[in-house]
Amino acid sequence: MQIWVGLGNPGAKHSLDRHNIGFMVVDAIADDHGFGSEQAKFNGLSRTGTIGAEKILILKPTTFMNKSGIAVQKAMAFYKVPLDRVTVFHDELDIAPGKVRVKMGGGLAGHNGLRSINQMCGGPDFQRIRLGIGHPGHKDRVSGYVLSGFAKDEIDLRDDMCNGVARYADDLAEGATDVFQTRVAEYIAR
Repeated sequence: MQIWVGLGNPGAKHSLDRHNIGFMVVDAIADDHGFGSEQAKFNGLSRTGTIGAEKILILKPTTFMNKSGIAVQKAMAFYKVPLDRVTVFHDELDIAPGKVRVKMGGGLAGHNGLRSINQMCGGPDFQRIRLGIGHPGHKDRVSGYVLSGFAKDEIDLRDDMCNGVARYADDLAEGATDVFQTRVAEYIAR
């Protein structure tokens, strides 16, 4: 089994925030691949299904971003899934809007959700799908920027990012991360 975690903040107030792109992407994957209905489990909302030959648990922590690790740790312990079988989908300020990058381990770039998973789950050695949202230009504007919705002219790009990741999730499930990244980029650029 693999655990795919979408990062975001719970509640209707935050549902369309840039910070919630992780939630949006995992919802698109689950919908596109016919996963079961959402259930409240592990301090989050989860859905299970298969992509290719891989059983996947999709998890959206409902603990708010800075405590995301609680939900991930509970799911990992329940299913006895090691950290290297966890993939986290999250917003990334340092990547241009609409760009998707895959990274294994490494730094946390000041992201509170990643920091929480690192602390609760035993380190940074999990796979990240970095979903570019761009940077507001100055660090003082970051909080307001990530907690606001996408601009009108960004919505099609946001939707293409969600749909592209969902369409090529089979490559990701199989570990073909370079193929996945290339296909998603081509889909978004079309």
